[in-house]
Amino acid sequence: MIDEINKEIEKFLSSIVNNKKNISSIIKKSSTSISDDLKKGHITSNVCMVAASILKLNPKNLAEDLKTRLEKIDKFANVEVAGPGFVNISLNREDFVSTIEFINKNKDSFGSSAIGKKNKVQIEFVSANPTGPLHVGHGRGAAYGDAIGRILESTGSIVEKEYYVNDAGRQIDILTASVILRLIKNDISNYFPANGYKGEYIDEIGKKLDKKVKIQDFKSLSIKSSEDPEEEIDNIIHELEKLNNNSWNLIKKFSLKEIVKSIEDDLKAFNVNFDKWFYESSLGKIGDDSSDIALSVNKLIKDGHAYEKDKAIWLNTDISGDDKHRVLVRDNGKATYFASDVAYHKNKIDRGFDKLINVWGADHHGYIKRIEASIENLGSNKNKLAVKLVQFANLFKDGKKVKMSTRSGEFFTLKNLIEDIGSDAARFYYLSKQADQHLDFDLDLAKSDSKENIFYYIQYAHARIVSLEEKALDKFSEIKRNIKNISSGDYKECDNLIHEISKFPDIVNKSANTLQPHVIIYYLKDLSQLFHSFYNDNHVLSESEENMQSILECLIAVKQVISNGLNLLGITPMQKM
Repeated sequence: MIDEINKEIEKFLSSIVNNKKNISSIIKKSSTSISDDLKKGHITSNVCMVAASILKLNPKNLAEDLKTRLEKIDKFANVEVAGPGFVNISLNREDFVSTIEFINKNKDSFGSSAIGKKNKVQIEFVSANPTGPLHVGHGRGAAYGDAIGRILESTGSIVEKEYYVNDAGRQIDILTASVILRLIKNDISNYFPANGYKGEYIDEIGKKLDKKVKIQDFKSLSIKSSEDPEEEIDNIIHELEKLNNNSWNLIKKFSLKEIVKSIEDDLKAFNVNFDKWFYESSLGKIGDDSSDIALSVNKLIKDGHAYEKDKAIWLNTDISGDDKHRVLVRDNGKATYFASDVAYHKNKIDRGFDKLINVWGADHHGYIKRIEASIENLGSNKNKLAVKLVQFANLFKDGKKVKMSTRSGEFFTLKNLIEDIGSDAARFYYLSKQADQHLDFDLDLAKSDSKENIFYYIQYAHARIVSLEEKALDKFSEIKRNIKNISSGDYKECDNLIHEISKFPDIVNKSANTLQPHVIIYYLKDLSQLFHSFYNDNHVLSESEENMQSILECLIAVKQVISNGLNLLGITPMQKM
């Protein structure tokens, strides 16, 4: 219906505007949508106010002209001009209630659209260092990245979800050293460096190691004490590699594989599945001229965007407004983490994606401009990249904040969280606020069956409708599906629900355009509140058979919308509570 109105609006604009650019600008800046309040009609548009601003005309006069045009359409029962120039449209009763039949016919596809135009979108998210289990701080980014992937797919984009495995950095060496030191701890007086990774998972990796891996040579490790923890762990890594390089590499490979598998398993339990796991090591080394990392750096040098200074290679980041130039290759000839990121983003662009979405922790805010500069300097457009920052969630259990430190071994894992409250409740609360805002996650509330638990409140609405269907079938051997009494106007108590469920496609499109899943949760909360109020005020099963048939048909549509909304968030709708 809104598409039909927009076509009429475009015809109206064409009759008063000669410049096509102005028409395009007006349409882009204006909004025609389901009204927020049924008293204002079913559909409202601010197009006349936007047009008046651009064309220097009187908005009310424009609105009156548009009203005259729209009144000729049979589907509209009433068209009014309101306020400074809003146009409010009321549909004929039959067209208004047809939403129910449309939803129940389209079922799971209701709310989907083609606004994504089959654009290829890559979403890279989580990408936690593979040095230990995922903790609850990673859960928010996982829920967010997966949800926007689902929402973009439902609105017509071709989405690929990717996990970037940082397997080429120093942290993997620290992990390997930590595993070896745990294996030989009895032979070196239980010594363990301050910067090593602790936790039971380190012991578990050691227990799983193939018996063929020789650790005897490592027992002769001589510890060089240092007041600097970083220097101390570097000395240990250097010594362990020297003692038995083959065993070192086997343990390193095995430890990485075990942790990546545990991360993948935890994410699957969280209903997050990646299309691709991209390993940093596949970018190669700076000394290999054929590697991705060397090719990227050399191209930047060749094109005049990178230069040598103090024996290091620097990237000029002025193009993005970064506050200083960034080192790509250190004076010792080693590539920086940034150089790997530059090569990785070039690799993404070369794969032909129309849009790149990076989901990063909020602490990476300062990293955005340098990546944008690298994209521009490599010949692409920085606007291809959208970086969405996610604040870590603070988890509270029994009124106390839960610690999350991988190195200390004191952390509440994502697996613990799923076991405690379930994947669905966890995803819901991670997505319940705008991603870049702080989130305090109360475990006790998430497990409660109170009205304050919005997850429970929404799921209860879905389950209540399922129960109503079952009870109606018990009462009547067959339920004739029709909306006769609602369509005729004999029963109008469902009108607010019908109006609310008709908003769902707009809500999904808004969520896709803004990359904000929380707007779906806010909407589902409002819809559930309307339903619970209706349920409490109306005794559905006590109605006449004709009324009950129409009511159930409406409530089945409400249930479908709740189900579709939850599924977009990766949450399974409950049939029973």
